[in-house]
Amino acid sequence: MTATPRPAAGHPPLIATDVLIAGGGPCGLMLANELGRRGIRCLLVDAKPGTAFNPQANATQARTMEHFRRLGFAHEIRALGLPADHPTDIAYFTRFAGHELARISLPTAAEAAVKVKTMTGSWSAAELPHRVSQKFVEQALRRHAQAWPSADVRYGWRLERFSDDGESVSATVRPSEGGPAQDVVAKFLIGADGARSLVRQQLGIEWGGVSGIQREFMGGKMFAIYLRAPRFFDVLRHSKAWMYVAVNHERRAFMASVDGVSEYAFHAALRPGEDAEGWTEADARRVFAEALGADVPIEILSMGTWLAGHALVAQRFQKGRVFIAGDAAHLFTPTGGLGYNTAVEDAVNLGWKLASVIRGQAPLALLDSYEAERRPLAERNTGYARKFADSVGLFAAKPELEEASQRGDAERKLAGLHFDAHARLEFNIPGVTFGGRYDASPIIVGDGAALPPDEPNAYTSTASPGGRPPHAWLDDGRSLFDLFHTEWTLLALGPDSPATEAFEAAARKLEMDLRVVRLAQPSLRELYEAPLALIRPDQIVAWRGAAADDAASVLSRVTARSPAAAPSATPTPSRTPVDLTRGTPA
Repeated sequence: MTATPRPAAGHPPLIATDVLIAGGGPCGLMLANELGRRGIRCLLVDAKPGTAFNPQANATQARTMEHFRRLGFAHEIRALGLPADHPTDIAYFTRFAGHELARISLPTAAEAAVKVKTMTGSWSAAELPHRVSQKFVEQALRRHAQAWPSADVRYGWRLERFSDDGESVSATVRPSEGGPAQDVVAKFLIGADGARSLVRQQLGIEWGGVSGIQREFMGGKMFAIYLRAPRFFDVLRHSKAWMYVAVNHERRAFMASVDGVSEYAFHAALRPGEDAEGWTEADARRVFAEALGADVPIEILSMGTWLAGHALVAQRFQKGRVFIAGDAAHLFTPTGGLGYNTAVEDAVNLGWKLASVIRGQAPLALLDSYEAERRPLAERNTGYARKFADSVGLFAAKPELEEASQRGDAERKLAGLHFDAHARLEFNIPGVTFGGRYDASPIIVGDGAALPPDEPNAYTSTASPGGRPPHAWLDDGRSLFDLFHTEWTLLALGPDSPATEAFEAAARKLEMDLRVVRLAQPSLRELYEAPLALIRPDQIVAWRGAAADDAASVLSRVTARSPAAAPSATPTPSRTPVDLTRGTPA
């Protein structure tokens, strides 16, 4: 970060930086890490005094964990949150202390680290999902972001205004508690400043999609409590879980364990006519007791309301040198945990592109691919979250569900069947996690291959350009992904892989940081269905082929220097998916 004295006396020096990031949530912090590791100057400001206090999102999907692994700290994230041996089950009850209706059992953190190395099919991955509160993830992301010399991370500072003159962005930031304003000039501004984004509003970008969806649960006003309940397990009649869901006619709710000991994030649906804005701690205890079906002492750490029923995507993700990302660009109902995970991938996608342009390794046109790639993904993912919310929220809980009678037994059996299917729909989602693709992107050299269906609960890997590279564990026990370069990787696969000198020469000419990784393992050649595959810095397949003849045009295309014709199609065979809940072919 450089500072240039202002001509006028009495003013702080002007801050000149490459990227100004408004917002210090997962998206902004991840972007600071992506830029910082590449030596790009960035200034992050967030009006809050620090990272999140409330738990917020609670599920880190496998693809996000793979990105944390790429940055070198997935093991740190997996050590956060629940104890290593704590169950990560999702369990459905009439009330938490009542009848259990259904349960999906998933690996503990300790089991996941071992099990991932033996899984194939849909769950062939470098990392499995992890159940950890966003508050802990943000702390880790902040710690790593602040360690980069080129990253200036300032909580307790807010963005007040900005203007884009076409060559740079001028902005004013100010301490949240008052004090002199600070002028900033940046090459780019990223609005990762949440659902009420100042950046999006000043740009005049409207929402698209739907909002205000009403359901009995996960649609409408929700009441949230961050609480301690040390005696919760005293009244729990069944095995511990990570998430507890209450299904009854009086109070629908869910509760996620934050620390595996006594802290929980509790969320209850409001009934028609209820107004929680003025509720007291006594009201909070009453609502919690309704979902619990018992009375245990709780300590309320915070409480408030939020609105479920969003499936919104901004109509634009960029205007000039200003971009929006994370909740500023898309709003989810949090079923599936897709909002936070989509936000992280926004930052991953944008980070390497900003760095390439700022370094002079790519033209400004490269940044146009951010909206082209991420906006369709946001629409896809909000659609999946809405589907999951409908599945859980439109179920009508009858009073008979809690009866001690044959009629009650029958109702509980029907509810159990429904929520057993729902749990697998929402929480076993390799297709959502790994199956996002950028087929319409201007910087993907497509090959016209037939693609597997996009479905939530099964994932068929394909090296067809535009998606996540197929994963494999190598003969020596390493993950293939661990061999990828931090920037561009050219995989040369099989015992007789073709020459790559043309790619290496073209990369030097274009000042691209390209590394060739040769792997003779025949199974990898079969997995990628081509001997050569070009992997982007964000671990997306940009091109694959049988020879390096078109290396110069390929590299020009993937860095937005010029368009190029796509090669002919390569067929992609189907593969058998694996169910994460069992680790066997589904």
